[in-house]
Amino acid sequence: MVATVAPLAATQAHTQASSIVMEDMMVPALDPGISIFVRNKRPAALTTFRPERTVLYVHGATYPASTSFDLPLDGVSWMDYLATRGYDVWLLDVRGYGRSTRPPEMAEAPEAHGPIVRGDTAVRDIGAVVDFILKRRNITRLNLIGWSWGTTTMATYTTRNPGKVARLALYAPGWIRKTPSLMPVAPGKLGAWRATTRQQALARWLTGVPEDKKATLIPAGWFDQWADAAWADDPVGATQSPPVIRAPNGVLADSAEYWSSNRPYYDPAKITVPTLLVGAEWDADLPPYMAQTLFPLLVNAPGKRYVLLAEGTHTMIMEKNRLELFKTVQAFLDEGGHG
Repeated sequence: MVATVAPLAATQAHTQASSIVMEDMMVPALDPGISIFVRNKRPAALTTFRPERTVLYVHGATYPASTSFDLPLDGVSWMDYLATRGYDVWLLDVRGYGRSTRPPEMAEAPEAHGPIVRGDTAVRDIGAVVDFILKRRNITRLNLIGWSWGTTTMATYTTRNPGKVARLALYAPGWIRKTPSLMPVAPGKLGAWRATTRQQALARWLTGVPEDKKATLIPAGWFDQWADAAWADDPVGATQSPPVIRAPNGVLADSAEYWSSNRPYYDPAKITVPTLLVGAEWDADLPPYMAQTLFPLLVNAPGKRYVLLAEGTHTMIMEKNRLELFKTVQAFLDEGGHG
């Protein structure tokens, strides 16, 4: 990969814990004409980089990374949480998402083309960013965090590149599907991309939550703060009425071909690094039975563990109990620094 990086911004954010440096940049993908949006946050005083203290996050099937992993709810994002604890923290948007290059098919009607950005394409984008980070920090491995579809892409990357991964944290992992998907899909042939409104997003989010818990699950203002940020990352979709966020349909094509057809996308036995599966009890998108089925298949993952958190959904990252998720993943990552 040609290491030509276009810097977008560099700022310092002061938190109660420490001074954090933030950098936004565009990293070339392995395919010509494609650039991947990457953000880095780290303590300003951090000058020595270690594999066990470096972490990369990737998003799920519909929304970009920065608007969830780096959304400052109550002034602090999950990215901040990690950085203030001494980590060199990175996120990326796969092509077609957020601020990364949108494939040309997304400028046309969805029905004009078949599904774009399949899983293997996402894994290639992850690989380009991993190699960029390893070279820039002069390290040989790093930790990976994936959410939702990102658990499939990060796990797949790990099976193919075990020497570049220190620890693997899979938040809301998917596996063979026995229940219907909650993702809204237009009837008929699957097009290149799909559109989601804020109302659809909220309805999907709250599916499976007990009625008497819905009003307090998402603290006041948090949903709008997230939706404002996420929908703003798609300026084309924002001009529609009602505004939408567009996402490639490759993930849905993969799901139909693999997960909904009783076919695993990757082989868990090929994961040979410490692995955490963490989910929430009210996750109706990728319900707990998926992680519970996947866990015993991780036969070669040393120190594997599965944690099911109470009173949370697929989107626990932005709910009242989000600190339980943060602490669970933090404890797992911190163990890598003690080896």
